[in-house]
Amino acid sequence: MPTKITDSKNYHIVLLRHGESIANAQGYYQGQTDFTLTEIGKKQAHSLAKWWQKQGVTFDLIISSPLMRARQTAEIISSILELPLEFDPLWMERDAGLLSGLHQDDAEQLYPQPSFTHIYQPIGTTGESQWELYLRAGRALSDLLRRAPGRYLVVSHGGILNMVLYTILGIVPQANFHGVHFRFENTAYALLTYYPTHHYWYFEELNKGDRFKEIIGSH
Repeated sequence: MPTKITDSKNYHIVLLRHGESIANAQGYYQGQTDFTLTEIGKKQAHSLAKWWQKQGVTFDLIISSPLMRARQTAEIISSILELPLEFDPLWMERDAGLLSGLHQDDAEQLYPQPSFTHIYQPIGTTGESQWELYLRAGRALSDLLRRAPGRYLVVSHGGILNMVLYTILGIVPQANFHGVHFRFENTAYALLTYYPTHHYWYFEELNKGDRFKEIIGSH
């Protein structure tokens, strides 16, 4: 096991996407509309938590979006691993404006996607632009790094987790959502290590789930 993984002066951060929600399964835009987990989603969270338990993986704190699909995922993991849990609205998914809660077929009819979308343009007419989401992701990361070094599990959503990785890697959003996209399947995660004394980031894993050997350490 690499020494850096157990260094108490550093940050070991897991960015986890929630389990499958009803909207994921049925093709709805979610945004900040609350959809609960499906039974599959609950099983995904339970399976991941049991895998981490088997591997001896632990965290100092779980920080979760308060939206139900993330909250339920975090609560399942928190219960199995017996870990403290906090909720922070900075980690909520993008506000999708008028698209929120609509089925994708209906949204396409009511609010067809414009041929060009600049990074400052609100999504769904009244929602959050790509730039606004990027800035919020930076605030969420900054708040996390104001905490003491340690092991943190963040349970959140694919859109904002992509923007958090943008802020870490120095990527700027592009028009029409072009550029890099980081894949986060349901209950898959990115694993990062941060050395604050040297401002080094290590991108250890991406889109990993319970089928992969855990590398963040055990006790």
